[in-house]
Amino acid sequence: MGDYLSVAAELVCGLGILFVILKFLGKTQFSQITPFDFISALILGELVGNAVYDHEIKIKEIIFASLLWGLLIYLIEFITQKIKGSRKFLEGEPSIVIHRGKLKYEMLKKNKLDINQLQSLLRQAGCFSIQEVEYAILETNGMVSVLQKSDFGNPTRKDMNLPPQDVSLPTTLILDGEIVYDNLQEAGVDEQWLRQTLKKQGIEKTEDVLFAEWHANKPLYAVTFEESRFS
Repeated sequence: MGDYLSVAAELVCGLGILFVILKFLGKTQFSQITPFDFISALILGELVGNAVYDHEIKIKEIIFASLLWGLLIYLIEFITQKIKGSRKFLEGEPSIVIHRGKLKYEMLKKNKLDINQLQSLLRQAGCFSIQEVEYAILETNGMVSVLQKSDFGNPTRKDMNLPPQDVSLPTTLILDGEIVYDNLQEAGVDEQWLRQTLKKQGIEKTEDVLFAEWHANKPLYAVTFEESRFS
């Protein structure tokens, strides 16, 4: 009877620890899971699962190991939030696998993705032909985001007898108070234009901007740190 009570106590303790850690780490453990998040979740579950069936391991050791692992994952998440340069290394970065309707074979090869897998991901995104895709971006969680050609939108311009229209991607110009210079060049604008545009919106410093996005034929969209705190 004592063994059953011990297993029950360890299960309840492990469940409580997992619940606290997952609440502490946030919803990205599942809603936006990356390969690193997936591995961390597996190890966290294994720590508790193995401890339940190993009677030589005490509850104190389960708590210590689980909390230490949770703390390590939290520190990594904290680093990726505060140090932008670490995100690419720890979380990876999105890859454009279809650019302006053309397959980027080198990107597919780099991400170990074959054509059949790409077609499957496109179908899951609601696109059943590569020919309909203007841009396809492989996200860090393994899913594909799709921007269809204008002729295949919903409703389609072709159905409405309208001429084809160029499709462009929104471009992030400022992230966490830092100007993304590569994206400035990609958008065809310069830093002076960016600062002047921000001033017209009442923003004096780029360091005050949490996020700024440029999209062709649309005004610059900018959100300051202050706005994000009180929104």
